[in-house]
Amino acid sequence: MKIVIIGGGVAGLTLGLLLHKKNVDISINERTTSRSDRGHAFLMHADGWSILNKLGENTSISLKGEPISTFSFNRPNGEEIKRLKLSNWKCFKRKDLIKYLYELLPAEKIKAGREFSHFIYQGEKAIAVQFTNGEIEYGDIFIGADGGKSAVRESILGAVNFTEIQVKEVVGICKNESLGTQQRHIFKKFQSNKQGLSFGMIPVSVDEFVWFMQFDTSLADCQCGCSAEELKTFCMNLLADFPPEVSELLDSNDFSKSYIWNTCDFGVLPTFHKNNIVLIGDAAHLALPFTSAGTTNAIMDAQILSEVLFKHDTYVEDFQAFYNLRLKHVEQHILLGRELKEFFLHPSDIHEDDVKVPLISKKVQVENSFNKEINLQYFSDPICSTCWVVQPLLRKLVLEYGHYINVEHRMGGLLPSWENFNRGNISKPSDVAPHWEEECVLYGMPLDGDIWLENPLNSSYPPSIAFKAAQLQDADLASLFLRRIKEMLFIEKINIVDVHFLAKVAFEIGLDSARFLKDYEHKAKDSFLEDLRLANELKVNTLPTLIFSNANQEQIVTKGHQTYNKLEDIVLKLIPNAKKQKINTTPEYLFNRFSTMTNKEYAIITDTSIENSTNTLNYLFEEGFIDKYESKNGVLWKSKSMAY
Repeated sequence: MKIVIIGGGVAGLTLGLLLHKKNVDISINERTTSRSDRGHAFLMHADGWSILNKLGENTSISLKGEPISTFSFNRPNGEEIKRLKLSNWKCFKRKDLIKYLYELLPAEKIKAGREFSHFIYQGEKAIAVQFTNGEIEYGDIFIGADGGKSAVRESILGAVNFTEIQVKEVVGICKNESLGTQQRHIFKKFQSNKQGLSFGMIPVSVDEFVWFMQFDTSLADCQCGCSAEELKTFCMNLLADFPPEVSELLDSNDFSKSYIWNTCDFGVLPTFHKNNIVLIGDAAHLALPFTSAGTTNAIMDAQILSEVLFKHDTYVEDFQAFYNLRLKHVEQHILLGRELKEFFLHPSDIHEDDVKVPLISKKVQVENSFNKEINLQYFSDPICSTCWVVQPLLRKLVLEYGHYINVEHRMGGLLPSWENFNRGNISKPSDVAPHWEEECVLYGMPLDGDIWLENPLNSSYPPSIAFKAAQLQDADLASLFLRRIKEMLFIEKINIVDVHFLAKVAFEIGLDSARFLKDYEHKAKDSFLEDLRLANELKVNTLPTLIFSNANQEQIVTKGHQTYNKLEDIVLKLIPNAKKQKINTTPEYLFNRFSTMTNKEYAIITDTSIENSTNTLNYLFEEGFIDKYESKNGVLWKSKSMAY
């Protein structure tokens, strides 16, 4: 079996290498006579670069890439409107990637100067490919990996309808040491909110950037083939009102090595193959560049096709399986690219909260909160110690009965300030310290009361408002945010009042910290006051207060600490036929579901003694499966795979 690959770009080379490692006879045919630097650099998700890294295992050849950990979206006046943490993204120079793949492949497998002309058929089956230089390559299966303007695609499926070119992109790469120091690991983009114009800069090393300028062709245009000086003048004029760092970067650029990219796409193809010829990469599906998904998609195509080949009775069934596996992903990328283009062309139509990140990554599937039979309004406060010690019970309740319960987190406003505060035996910060120490002993959850002696909080309102700011973006991430600031307060003795500190926490757990800060000052305050109004209306005077209700308007209220049996009984009273789910108590599952756990939480969830749980967790730590944070009154165990 011989497989002939037409196209020596990322898709073709990756597929060739994957098949070569499986001892499949391959031939990679590239139309150019030398490796091109065209493309400069690109972002790639771990879905792609992890495959590439694996190809180089057990060799001395390594793939260079610059980690990109932050996306910063700004207006031309420098105002940052979105700041997000990125996970598993790197920026690669195209020439480095091509060089890496070439070095891993035997030289004789790659044949240069071969531009596709046509296939030679025997009946309906292709038996060879003819190149414009007169050379012929025979094979059994043929792979079209010859890019968005694929001649192979046109020969087997006919012409596609490319979308109109409404956006062009100028791309360059240049060195700038001072900006490299300031912008390390940050994908920074400036985009007009009035017209289709943007500028992006992504570091490819400590002192080097790939940059791009996207522009609406109805505003201005510049044709391919213009001189370097004309291209520089064109860019400088369009970006005259952008921040100084933009012109500084452009001044560092050699415009003779920059180029203009006419961006377009085409719709989802009804198939990727015809008989024994199949398409991969841009030849099979071309998305607009706004998603930064092209290279990752090419590599994923190569990986998946290499896996399904020879798995079925015929290669046609293999190709259909490949198409079925890739169809939804491809369609998602094409649609997102088009959506982002519309936002780009008509920015005034989009509210800033709805600005999407121009990157595709895997989406976390969350449970559907609709149509659940019980609604639970949970009134708590970030500094409420009893709200902290009930965490093991609530986590277990969600694991066993979460398929019935929709949880609404609301703030109770425990500490407006210390002025005239008097609740129980507590009227000043130093009164809280012994109370926390007592609860730690009583309930087995770690609390360190020393913060109230060393660095006391003056109010619980700032972290409460911060939670509401997080909740306005994403309810699930808001829960993680609340958990994290509680850990910092109760275990790590960190004062969680300062909003800029809270914004850093929001960023670390995956929220947009720029939007977080804006919401904190406006919308979140209104949302917090609404919670206080509702708490007053419902006579919530103890925290935590849990209000359970079902579709029949039956309601059960609990206040303060409860036993797990009491919480379970409430569920069964509201839903008599409720069936609890069996908890998967493997450490792999639990530390994937919860990124941190205490000894008490692990014991309650796994239904084991504190002693046995502690022994298990210590063993997992010694084996390198988890990390730990040790405090005066207990340990917080941390998943290594789900860092904040």
